[in-house]
Order: sequence, then structure tokens, then C-alpha cells
Amino acid sequence: MPEPIISVSGLRGVIGESLTPELAARYACAFAATAAPGKFVVTRDGRSTGTMLADGILSALRAVGRTCIYADVAATPTTGVVIRQLGAAGGIQISASHNPPRYNGLKLFSADARVLTAVAGAKVMDRYRNGTPAWVAYNEVGQTETCDDPHAHHLELVVATVDVSRIRKRNFRVYLDSNHGAGSLLGKRLLEALGCDVTIGGDVPDGQFEHPPEPTAENLANVTRHVQSSAADVGFCQDPDADRLALIDEQGTYVGEEYTLAICVDHVLRQTPGPIVTNCSTSRMSQDVAEKHGVPFYRSAVGEANVVDEMLTRDAVFGGEGNGGPINPRVGMVRDSFVGMALVLDAMAAREMSLAALAAELPRYEICKTKVTMPAEKVPAALDALEHHAGDATPDRLDGLRLDWPGKWLLVRPSNTEPIVRAVAEAASAEEAESLCTMAADVMSKV
Repeated sequence: MPEPIISVSGLRGVIGESLTPELAARYACAFAATAAPGKFVVTRDGRSTGTMLADGILSALRAVGRTCIYADVAATPTTGVVIRQLGAAGGIQISASHNPPRYNGLKLFSADARVLTAVAGAKVMDRYRNGTPAWVAYNEVGQTETCDDPHAHHLELVVATVDVSRIRKRNFRVYLDSNHGAGSLLGKRLLEALGCDVTIGGDVPDGQFEHPPEPTAENLANVTRHVQSSAADVGFCQDPDADRLALIDEQGTYVGEEYTLAICVDHVLRQTPGPIVTNCSTSRMSQDVAEKHGVPFYRSAVGEANVVDEMLTRDAVFGGEGNGGPINPRVGMVRDSFVGMALVLDAMAAREMSLAALAAELPRYEICKTKVTMPAEKVPAALDALEHHAGDATPDRLDGLRLDWPGKWLLVRPSNTEPIVRAVAEAASAEEAESLCTMAADVMSKV
């Protein structure tokens, strides 16, 4: 059987092929063997295979002596909130994030209520590959407890970060596209608490996606029409586990995911100046905003765990990833679409501006993303050649190779799971960004 895609913070695979209940149970047991004593929180994102995997994971965790708290359907950031609220030893969110319906997966959370660090994840992988489950005797088997309302405390935390009365006075009309993922359960409650007139697309969390689950412009073409036809002030679009948020403005124009973070950063810094952290593949809009407000800006390697590590090191007031994943330490150290929705509405209300106007204020960049097939053994030499070729750029080897010029940048990173190198470039025009990716491919192909 093919292996699932395994990363430091979990795994994902195709159900019945690279991911089975047995494999998920073994991985959960490996995680439990590396964690401190205590209960485990288990949640799922609404996919039709989530209950099946939950049954196997809960049974396996109980069989190694763990008592589990099953919260059923909940967003990934909600999982982190519940772990912290209940003082659990860790948690597992059953989700394949933005992957197609045939996929599912596991996201692992530590007792710190965040996705696992690289060090902790490596221990789980080693235990999974080289260890065996430590089954306990009949009188040591754990129990399964339920969490009747996992969303309430998360709701309290999010609304505490904004001026609720100010938002309520605006009576915003909102179209929420949850696409039959986990986001509608808390999303509806949050938006109603903020006094919004809410229309929801895909409100039943059954995984029957009405469009491909990644919230990109192409996948949301029909949603933009719904936003426009419903006369909404804003459209909020979540991925299945609701840790990412894309925006659609009042004209039905796809604003995107990169703008989610930048608009949130700008709004937060107007009230609470402090360090900002994003990963090295995120649009430089957030860097420009931080510089405008005169606060420190830092980059991390790609990956939520790396962003969180850097945020903790820098005592950041806000951070996130450009895939629509804002992270607010006041709520939790997890990417959170609900944080994004609340802050965008608060920014619109505070400045009495439309979403389109807020987006228009930000520096305009264009991003190009490509990939080049390349064996792993050739990557180091290819990156060296690229750095030498771009002698006028400022190089950074934090994660692959990033090259910075005034007003533009290029990031080239090898994949951890495929024999490819991914290139991401950003510049003032799409043509210029594309030319950077083309240059990278040409230089590396000659190695």
C-alpha cells in the first residue's frame, strides 16, 4: 500500500489506498506514546469519512490507556481552544484540509494547543515507523467523553478581540461559504453575535463539497456570483477545517487569501503596535504594513508550526500565513478563519470603509507559482547556481532559497514528498513575477 503524505504535524492520504483506519490508529498510538499523560481531544472536519476514522482513532487511543474527549465536528482552531480550555495532553483533528473528498488525514496538536513542532513531530514519525502500540490491560483501558459545545469558548475569545457594538451597528450582510466543511457551526454563531444578516452556502458539515475545497479564485467562481446576487457587504470563504479564509468584496470580486492576513495585520497594528511574523512565501503586503506602522517584521520558514515558533520567540502581536491563515495570540496559536472574519468586519466598521476600499489601500503585488521536476540530489547545486546567477539579489537560506530585490522576491523550495522544486515569485506585475519563475526554472534545468 502506498504511504500517506506525512509531515511533522500529521498526515493525509487517499481513503482506502494510502490511508486506512488501521494506519490512522497506529499513527494515533505513536502520537500518544510520545505525549505527556492526560486526556486527548479528537475532532473532525465534516468529511464523510471522518466518523469512520474517528471510530478507529478513539478505540486505539482508549486501548493504549488514554481517555478521549470527542467533540465531533469542529474547526481546526477550535480544536486548539478546546485542548487549552480542558488542559488536555494533546489532540487530533481529523482533516485533509483543502484536499479533494477522497482524502482525509490527521493534524496533531500538543498540550500547548498548537500544531506539533518539527522536533515533536519527528518523534511521532519515528515511533510510528519503528515502534509498536503499547496496549494496556482490560482494567486500564481509557474512556470516551463528549464535549457538548466545543464552540462556545472559541466564540467568546474571538468576540473579545473586536468592538462588537461597533460592528453590530453596521448590520452587515454577509455571505459565508463553508462548503459543507466544519466552519459553518461556529461561523453562523459568530456572525450572528456580531449582528450580521447571514446567508450560508454549504452549512451542513457533511463533506459534500459544492466546489473544490481550496478557496482559490477559480474554485470560488460561483460563490462570487452568490455574494453579488445576495447584495452582501462581504463574502467569507473557508476551507473544510476552517483555518483558512478567502475574501470576496461587495462587488463580487475575489479579493483572495493573501489580503486576509494583510488587512488583519493593518487593523491590529492600528490598535496594538508590536512585532509581526509571516512565513517566507507570504506576500510582502504584510511586511509593507508593518513597516508603515513602524513595528518589527520577521519571517519564518514555511509551515504553521514554524510561524508559531517565530511568533513566540518574537512575542508577536499577530502573525500568520498568506494562504488566508491569520494567527491571533489572544485567541490561540492556530490559523483561524473566525479571527479573520471578526477582524475584517471590525476594520470595515471602524474605518467606515468597504472591503474593496480596504484592499485598495494595500500595496498591489502579483504572485506566480510554478514547479520544476528535479531529483532531490540535484537540489543543493541548483540552488547554488540560482543564487550565483542572481548576484544582485539579497539571498536567504532560511527555507530553500529566497532572493529579494527592491519590490520583488523569489522563493525556491524543494518538496518534502515529491521530486520537485516549487518556485514562488512576487512582483508589481504578473509578467515580472512570471519572468522570475521562468528564470529560476531555466537556471536550475542546466545543473
